[in-house]
Amino acid sequence: MIFKTPIEVSARHLHLSPYDCEKLFGKNYKLKKLRDISQPGEFAAQEMIIVKTKQSEFKNVRVVGPLRKNTQVEISKTDAYELGINPPLRQSGDLENSAGCLLIGPKGRVKLNQGVIISQRHLHIDPLSARKAGLKNKQLVSVKINSVGRPITFHKVIVRVAENYKLSFHLDTDEGNAAGIDGKVKGIVEINHSRK
Repeated sequence: MIFKTPIEVSARHLHLSPYDCEKLFGKNYKLKKLRDISQPGEFAAQEMIIVKTKQSEFKNVRVVGPLRKNTQVEISKTDAYELGINPPLRQSGDLENSAGCLLIGPKGRVKLNQGVIISQRHLHIDPLSARKAGLKNKQLVSVKINSVGRPITFHKVIVRVAENYKLSFHLDTDEGNAAGIDGKVKGIVEINHSRK
């Protein structure tokens, strides 16, 4: 079966735990919404912080809300080279033995011993749409992108199924650039051509 999906390219960003949010922005601080993003309930916050390592730093890294159980920083491989760290390729939330960094906010600092990852490319989908497409959670599929001049097929795309998900294929900036994505683009999900 083949179907189309919207594509989103995620720039470097981070999710904060309640404790780390207070450390960075002050006691009882509430994130301020800048705009909604594709997945229901999630939003780009007005707040930005500095992500720093011994080698380099990124200023104005966007916080994505709402708050989560654990703080998580998502960067690309190119970002990792610049920071001089080697974060693992992981699914969101899988932070054990990942890379660390220093977070600097207007009210304080947080030293992360782990929490920095390169997010594995993935397909968000709701359960009803997944059943119709014959997809299961954590299944691997391929997504073909017919962008002008740089058509490409991404393999080992992990399917993530949840009630609150909206259909969308998520890439990081390195992958988006490799595919020549500019503006709104759709990909073709190829279930029969998934690779393990």
